[in-house]
Amino acid sequence: MAEADSSQKLNVAVVGGGLVGALQACYMAQRGHNVELYELRDDIRTMEYVPGRSINLAMSIRGRSALRKVGLEDEVVKNHGLPMEARMIHRPDGTTYSMPYGKKGQCIYSVGRRFVNEVLLNAAEKYPNVNFKFNHKLVNSDLKKGTMSFQNAKTGETVDATADLIVGGDGAYSALRKQYMKQPRFNYAQEYIPHAYLELCIPPNDKGGFAMDERHLHIWPRGSFMMIALPNQDFSWTVTLFMPFDVFEQLTTPEQLLEFFNIHYADAVTLIGKDRLIKDFFLNKPLPLISVKCTPFHAGKSVIMGDAAHAVVPFYGQGMNAGMEDVLIFDEFMDQYGDMNLDKVLPAFSDYRCVDAHAVVDLAMYNYIEMRDLVNHWTFALRKKFDDAMYWLRPNGWVPLYTSVTFSRMRYHLCIENKKWQDRVVRKLVWSSGVIVAATLTAVAFNYRKFNFALKF
Repeated sequence: MAEADSSQKLNVAVVGGGLVGALQACYMAQRGHNVELYELRDDIRTMEYVPGRSINLAMSIRGRSALRKVGLEDEVVKNHGLPMEARMIHRPDGTTYSMPYGKKGQCIYSVGRRFVNEVLLNAAEKYPNVNFKFNHKLVNSDLKKGTMSFQNAKTGETVDATADLIVGGDGAYSALRKQYMKQPRFNYAQEYIPHAYLELCIPPNDKGGFAMDERHLHIWPRGSFMMIALPNQDFSWTVTLFMPFDVFEQLTTPEQLLEFFNIHYADAVTLIGKDRLIKDFFLNKPLPLISVKCTPFHAGKSVIMGDAAHAVVPFYGQGMNAGMEDVLIFDEFMDQYGDMNLDKVLPAFSDYRCVDAHAVVDLAMYNYIEMRDLVNHWTFALRKKFDDAMYWLRPNGWVPLYTSVTFSRMRYHLCIENKKWQDRVVRKLVWSSGVIVAATLTAVAFNYRKFNFALKF
């Protein structure tokens, strides 16, 4: 990563102090630029409870690569992350079976969202050229001029600022992206899926350890809904229940809730505990899930990244990974064109990344169907065994979809194209096998009839 010449430093305004915003602050500061980070909320490091989505993060190679470039991979992954080598599928009858994610040694890591955010904020704070401004709400911006107006949430005063580059890393409901809506030729689409999520918790067992095998991401697939659980450092499990809103709305009493869980998640009732299940379920409200597609990712002197540019539903574990990879790719374009050449960097990043951002949104939607339904089908297990066998035989020629998405930095849209090619090959093999089997059975039947006819004479 090249550091900018001291006479050519950018004044960078980062809107959003979440994962992407804090990481971007680190990257820009490491390049020698002056960074002002504006965050709507208070400093989460001083907060007892942080509102908003807190689904555990499944960190894989894309996020790790981004952290590695600012020297934070070991602190997050090796010192905090819990390796998950496979999915553990829980059947309705309580039996389980394991489905490895990839080859031996390949795993994803369960990490806490808040922990990662605090690590990034602490790292950014160590740079003398980074300044935090919490409780600042973006209310207006002239993207061509690079001017912004913020409202201080505590004092109510208006704060004006100017920057050479404005980076929007302020999430799915991005205030900076709202400014893009005023721009001509900006395309935007959002979709709320019919499903909501609600978080529960499996506490440590009586011995203070994990109540389930901690080297797995646990899934209870039930067709139109599902539940997952990821391990935490304190030996508890963050459990997330995904269901259509109308199913949540039918569970209005403790009796209805327990009856529902005893039918669909009987083994989880014991793990969570009846009293805790009832308390946590009715204490929280089901929250919506949104996906966002837009293009382009740049306007004037600004660029948007992460959920601000491509919010995804959390079923492929790629939301954080894709957002962090945005920062890494933007940095690579700055290496290519030079820090001060934003007229080339911004459109190059936007053109390159948009197609992959749209692809990861689609992948996340697909993986929800896979996790809640397809994993129950024998055809899915058979196809996975076939893909694993082919990957073992030809590791560079046949890379399964999940492997390409999670354990490589192959562009997301190319992961999908690769899967489509594999599907065509498999269909041809199945068709060819079917023809061969049919021809063999026909020949056997014909010879059998000839044999019986000969016996008569």
